[in-house]
Amino acid sequence: MQWTSRQPFVPPSILDRPLLRRAALRYAAHGWPVTPGSYLTGNRFDCGQPGCPITGCHPALDSWVTSATDDPERIADWWRRHPYTVLLATGTAFDVLEVPASLGRTGPDTGPVAVTPAGSWMLLVRPGTPLRPELERRLDVVRHGAGSWIPAPPSRTADGPVRWEVPPGRSQWHLPDSAQVQEALVAALRPAHRLGTPAIPRQLSRRAA
Repeated sequence: MQWTSRQPFVPPSILDRPLLRRAALRYAAHGWPVTPGSYLTGNRFDCGQPGCPITGCHPALDSWVTSATDDPERIADWWRRHPYTVLLATGTAFDVLEVPASLGRTGPDTGPVAVTPAGSWMLLVRPGTPLRPELERRLDVVRHGAGSWIPAPPSRTADGPVRWEVPPGRSQWHLPDSAQVQEALVAALRPAHRLGTPAIPRQLSRRAA
């Protein structure tokens, strides 16, 4: 028999599972509803549902809107076997204003901000305030409210991991007022409007299919 000191290959997603579970439990400990999302297997996302046609990131549970929870036992059980993406359900504990990096960098540093590898900045704010008209009509600004979700750090996407630009702990998990954050974003848009840059229609939010 030939022996080798080489360690067996372990897929990165398996190594990620304890890290993702700890993150999900930390969010839940602060009252943020969590639900498991599909996870990367090769170049597509797998939710465990046979024949699922969705190749991008999406909730792993059909009933995710009602099953999203901050219950630690349920969350620990979800991440016991699979490296699920950590999804945060929006519209109850907080809303999320998703904006391009060029606009996000101008926002006030008063609350948590997550960044996707694709360049979107996700500003967590108190829930319930609709988008101002100046933001509503833009394609590159989305308000995630009831029935929507965002991927949370340290979840992976096909382009890389989601990360915190402003971690929740920096603001002691304080969420800023949405109206104030939107005012700062609108103020940052005004110079572009004065230069004649046209407004862009708003895109659709992530919602359950």
